[in-house]
Amino acid sequence: MSIIGTLFVGLIVGLIARALKPGNDSMGWIMTILLGVAGSLLATYVGVALNWYQAGESASWIASVVGAVVLLLIYNVFRSKT
Repeated sequence: MSIIGTLFVGLIVGLIARALKPGNDSMGWIMTILLGVAGSLLATYVGVALNWYQAGESASWIASVVGAVVLLLIYNVFRSKT
């Protein structure tokens, strides 16, 4: 159940991040899920590094969405150069 829960949270976080960032982000369901999961992992890593979270504690929904938006911005910078 943990993997299904992670994928569901990744989907929700990815959809919110894509809705908040302006512009056309044409990506499928799988990429949206991966974006959300990676954003959550990024937010957790940064939060632990800055002592906002304890080791083993996951990031909040807002931090996960912010992490996903940051990854989406980075993705668009590299995508526009190619």
